[in-house]
Amino acid sequence: MNREPLESLMEKDQSPSASSPTGDPWLLTPGPLTTSPAVKQAMLHDYGSRDRYFVQVNDHIRKRLVDLVGGEPNHVCIPLQGSGTFVVEAMLVSFVPRDGKILLLINGAYGQRMARICEYHNRSFEIDEYPENQPVDAAVLDQRLKSDPAITHVGVVYCETTSGIQNPIQELSVIARRHGRGFLIDAMSAFGALPLEAKEINFDAVVASSNKCLEGSPGIGFCITPRDVIEHARGHSDTLVLDLYDQWQAMEGNGQWRFTPPTHAILALAQALDELDAEGGVAGRSQRYRQNCDLLTRGMREMGFQTLLPDAIQAPIIVTFHMPADPNFYFDRFYDALRHEGYVIYPGKLTVADSFRIGCIGRIDVEQINGALAAVRTTLDKMGVSNCGPA
Repeated sequence: MNREPLESLMEKDQSPSASSPTGDPWLLTPGPLTTSPAVKQAMLHDYGSRDRYFVQVNDHIRKRLVDLVGGEPNHVCIPLQGSGTFVVEAMLVSFVPRDGKILLLINGAYGQRMARICEYHNRSFEIDEYPENQPVDAAVLDQRLKSDPAITHVGVVYCETTSGIQNPIQELSVIARRHGRGFLIDAMSAFGALPLEAKEINFDAVVASSNKCLEGSPGIGFCITPRDVIEHARGHSDTLVLDLYDQWQAMEGNGQWRFTPPTHAILALAQALDELDAEGGVAGRSQRYRQNCDLLTRGMREMGFQTLLPDAIQAPIIVTFHMPADPNFYFDRFYDALRHEGYVIYPGKLTVADSFRIGCIGRIDVEQINGALAAVRTTLDKMGVSNCGPA
């Protein structure tokens, strides 16, 4: 059977009016993200998984990721192939023993996903659930842990990209530690941009991925955990490929992955970490993202759009906007028109309201945010939308 070559298919995807240096649209999404030319360039090399240089790169990355949480010498980094959900699942099955019980603090789709993972693996769990526009409540956690001594762990999403809300991680960690419970953090959309210091936030495990605020390519998840915690995780996992203890043992032994590693994504992550350092680390990146977020929010509100969240609990990662009530507004047309102008946004994921999302992260700055705002104005004029307020 004759198949159309990739180049031909890409030619049909007309170049957007505004585009990144590679001619691709700017990704105003929660990930994958627009990456720098240097990160893309880093992937243009082939290495064997047991090549001495490649093993050194792995070791270097693991140490640098631990450094980002100030965890040396008591913490270790365990990388894993796959998307962020792979390593979230690995965290749950590797740290919650089969006779344990986890309390999941949920205010969005990714907390719900953790519950689904626990169901798949027959892990006992309880949930404490909140609306998507409300942070989880530390006082309620305190009461739940007092009343249920069977709970061994607490799990929460740091920045819930369903809405862009930031949960009070430090406060929650203090309560979990006071009650002697393990504390597991999904920091997928926070790591590299929001504060996460091991000396201030007591955690048993924190997981994140290469392709969000670190601005690498997709393909790698990783877990950071105290050494004494992973040492006691032997035998917990009911799946070989997601067994973080087994992965850690292999890497401690010879520095190599148990199974074929995502070599190109690892090289991209090494470059991305160099760029994070050059930007001033977590504080520098957070400042750029906050500038993006403030400009985006202000510009959209000036057009009449309403944000789901108040500024006090809005993380500078992704912003959720209520869908306009104007009868001329159709999201699919809005999305397609913005993409034609060179900006890719995200549909909403809420149950509380019709919405869409625009990201503030990746290799973008105020120039791209201003460009996106101009594209939104142009698109609204073409659609004949005069009222951007919600129903």
